[in-house]
Amino acid sequence: MPMEVVDGRLRAVIEGISPQVEEGRFAVKRIEGDRLEVEADIFVDGHDRLRAVVCYRPTGSATWQETPMAALFNDRWRGEFTLATVGRWEFTILAWVDAWRSWHHDLGRREGREDIALALRVGAAQVRSAALRAQGADAAWLAAAATELEREEGAIEERRRLALSDDLHAAMERWPDRSLATFAEHIYPVVVDRALARFGAWYEFFPRSTGEAGLHGTLDDAAQHLEYVAAMGFDVVYLPPIHPIGHTYRKGRNNSLEATPEDPGSPWAIGAEEGGHRAIHPQLGGIEAFRRFRRRAEELGLEVALDIAFQASPDHPYVKSHPEWFRHRPDGSIQYAENPPKKYQDIYPFHFESDAWRPLWQELLELFRFWIGEGVRVFRVDNPHTKPFPFWEWCIQRIKADHPETLFLAEAFSRPRVMQRLAKGGFTQSYTYFTWRNTKYELTEYLNELNHPPLRDYFRPNFWPNTPDILPEFLQYGGRPAFMARAALAATLVPSYGIYGPAYELIEHEPREAGGEEYLHSEKYELRHWPLDRPDSLRDYLARLNRIRRQNPALQQEWNLRFVPIDSEQLIAYTRTQGDNLILVVVNLDPYHTQSGWLSLPLGNLGLDPHHPYQVHDLLTEGRFLWHGERNFVQLDPERSPAHIFQLKRRIRSEREFDYFM
Repeated sequence: MPMEVVDGRLRAVIEGISPQVEEGRFAVKRIEGDRLEVEADIFVDGHDRLRAVVCYRPTGSATWQETPMAALFNDRWRGEFTLATVGRWEFTILAWVDAWRSWHHDLGRREGREDIALALRVGAAQVRSAALRAQGADAAWLAAAATELEREEGAIEERRRLALSDDLHAAMERWPDRSLATFAEHIYPVVVDRALARFGAWYEFFPRSTGEAGLHGTLDDAAQHLEYVAAMGFDVVYLPPIHPIGHTYRKGRNNSLEATPEDPGSPWAIGAEEGGHRAIHPQLGGIEAFRRFRRRAEELGLEVALDIAFQASPDHPYVKSHPEWFRHRPDGSIQYAENPPKKYQDIYPFHFESDAWRPLWQELLELFRFWIGEGVRVFRVDNPHTKPFPFWEWCIQRIKADHPETLFLAEAFSRPRVMQRLAKGGFTQSYTYFTWRNTKYELTEYLNELNHPPLRDYFRPNFWPNTPDILPEFLQYGGRPAFMARAALAATLVPSYGIYGPAYELIEHEPREAGGEEYLHSEKYELRHWPLDRPDSLRDYLARLNRIRRQNPALQQEWNLRFVPIDSEQLIAYTRTQGDNLILVVVNLDPYHTQSGWLSLPLGNLGLDPHHPYQVHDLLTEGRFLWHGERNFVQLDPERSPAHIFQLKRRIRSEREFDYFM
C-alpha cells in the first residue's frame, strides 16, 4: 500500500516519547504538584537546528501551555512541567526545524565579506518575517533590526554584530516560525491524584468484632476503636462490607456449609430483606451511625475506605427485581460463584454478558456515587479481575470526572497481565505479589520490576503482609520475628502498605489446615474478640514504623529504592533517599537465627565523604553508630529486632571547626 504523504515539508521526527502507556491509550499516573519529565528522541535529516516544546493542559481546557525542551545527548530531548491540580491532564510534543538557529549558527562560522553580506540578507528576511508575527514592542524592534541588516551601505561588521547579538537572538526565539512544525502522533493522558494515592498506611478491621465479648459490635463501637488505630499512626481505616448479609446458604464458622442461628455469615454475601449495597447491616446501625463513624475518623486524621464487592447473596433485592442481571442454569436456578472445587453457594456473581448489561453498569456506577455522597473517597474493590475491563475503565473515568480525588485499590491477586490491565484502566493502586515474596532474590527481582518503566508509570503497589483471606506460610511458622520483619519490609519498600488487624499485631498465625492460607477461626465467618492490650502485641512496633515513615520524606516517595550489596543471602539491604534525607534499611529474612554480613554503601551516590566518618542512627532502636568507609558490618538477632532502619547523617564542619552531623 503506498504511503500517504500529509506534508512532505514537515521534517522533524519525534519518537520514543516517555512517559506514556501504549502510545497514549492509557494514562500515566502522577501526584498533584509533581514535575512531569517528558523525554523524546527528536531529530532531523541533515544538520539543521531544531527546537521543541512540550504542550500541556488540563483535559478539557481549550488552551495549551508550553515549556521548552532541551537537547540531552544522542538526539534525546527533555522538558518538564508542573501538574498543578488533581484531575486529568494531557501533553504532546511540538518540534520544528529552526531556520533562525541554523542560520545564526552558520553565520558565526562564515568568513569572507561577500559570503557574510549574502548571509546577512538571508537573516534579514527571517527577522522581517518574525516582525510580522511579533506583537507589542518586539514587532517594531524586529522591523528596525531587519532594516539595519538589509542596509548595504552600513559597516558589515556592525551588521554582523547585530545579527549575532543576544538581544536579537532572544527576540527571534520569542517569535519562531512554526509553520512547518511536527506534532507528535498522539496526545498523552496523565491522571493526577492527591497525595494519599502515593503514600499512606492502611488498617483493615471488622466493625462487628468491636463489641463486648460475644456481642455483635456496632459502628458506634467501631468508632471507639478508631483511637487505637490512630495511635498506631495509620492513615486509612478500611472496612470490609458493612451491608446486610444473606441467610440462604449462609456459611458457618471456618467456612462450614452449615451455619447455626448464631453465625453472622460472610460480609461478602451481600444483601438481605433489609436491603443491598446501599443499606447497612442492622446490627451495625443505620446510616447515621456510619456518618458518626466517618466524622470521628476524620477528627482523628483517618480516612475511611469502604469495600465494594459487586456480587449478591441469594437474598439480595436485586435477585427479585433484576433477575436478568444474573446467570441462570438450565434448571432455571441462578448460578452461584464457584472456582472448582471451591463453591460459594452464598454468593451470586453478576452476569456482565447479559443483554441487560447497560442498566447493570449504570446501577453499579450509582452505588459508588451513593457512598461518595456519604463522604467516602477511598474504595477497596473486591475481585475486580472477575469483572470486564471495559466496565472498570468506563466506571472509574466517570467517577473521577466528577470526583477526581476518589481513589480505587484493586484487590486483584491474579495474573500479571490482568493486574496490569486493571491499573491501566484506572485503578489508583493494586494489591501485589509481595505477600508471597520472601527470599532476597524474590524481593529484589520483584521490586526492580515495579520500580522501572513502563510498569512504574501506571501501576502503584500497595504491600499487604496479610489479609482476611491470606495467612501466608511465612507468618504461620516464623513467629513474632516474621511478623516484625514483614511489617518492616512492607512499610519501607514502598510508600503505601496495609495490614489486616488486629490479627496482625496480635500475631494470629494458625491456619485452618496444613498447607492452606485460610485462618483458623477466620473472622470472615465469626465474631472475634481481640484482647488489644495483650503484652506481646506489635502495636507499639507498628506505631514506631508509621512514625518513622511520616518523619522521613525518603520513605514517602516512589522509585527511589536502591538495593545495596550485602554478603548474606538472609539479609537484604536497600537505600531510600530524598534530598538530604538518607535512609538505609537492613532486614533479616530468617526469623529463626541471627544473621550478619558486610554491606557496601555507594557513599558517592549518597553524597557522603568516603574519607570521613558518618553517623548511623537506628530509628527503630535509637542506637547510634559511627561508620567509616563503604564496607560496614551489621548483625541482626530476629528475637530482638529483625530490622535496622538507619538514618545516615553527613559530617559537617562548622565555622568554628567543630564536627557535627546533620
